[in-house]
Amino acid sequence: MTFSEKLPAEDLTGLETALHEALNPLAAALRARTTGQPEEHMWHGEPVDIALSVLAAWKVVDQEVKRLTAVAAGTAGSYGASYEQLGAVWGITRQGARKKWPDAVSRPAPGATALDLFGGRAELTPADGAWTWAATAADGTRSDAAAAPTKEEAAALAGAFLKEHAR
Repeated sequence: MTFSEKLPAEDLTGLETALHEALNPLAAALRARTTGQPEEHMWHGEPVDIALSVLAAWKVVDQEVKRLTAVAAGTAGSYGASYEQLGAVWGITRQGARKKWPDAVSRPAPGATALDLFGGRAELTPADGAWTWAATAADGTRSDAAAAPTKEEAAALAGAFLKEHAR
């Protein structure tokens, strides 16, 4: 099976079942927070309110899937995948992949070094006898570019930032 082929119907049914099983506790917790009722009463109430609770839970799942998708694209990029490859897997063009995940594939400057630590990524770049670093952590937090006198100090600072913002 290539990346662009659809899953067989029985696999899609299994996926749907697993997603619903994972969603129910989240929907119950969200409904309990908004109604003040125990989670066991998830299915008690007006049908529209219950359906909206389920929709709110799907939104949370959708946001997390998008975040995890970006992490997966960035991980593939850090191992050398191109935007063409990312696009092929996702069923979009190279340009579409670049637009969807603009930071997934990096083109380091000459002498630059990338660090993949704690689920995040930092770029160390030589600059006028010093080193600058910038990072995107696993939780999505981005650092401003910072300078250090040596590559080792830049790596230490970037690593500390990535560790602080690990998920």
